[in-house]
Amino acid sequence: MSCPICGRATDAKLRPFCSKRCADIDLAKWMSGSYAIPSTDPEDVEEAIEAAEKARQEDTKH
Repeated sequence: MSCPICGRATDAKLRPFCSKRCADIDLAKWMSGSYAIPSTDPEDVEEAIEAAEKARQEDTKH
């Protein structure tokens, strides 16, 4: 099995990664939302728009 980040051979202790660095890169991708799956559900879209508008209003208050 190869590391999903860089393609090198994996380390048994860090599987499926080859190093702590690659594991950290993967974690950062999860935390930033890079691995998010876009939704086409109309309710999700409406909720996202409402949340964005609310956040924008909060930003303009400060």
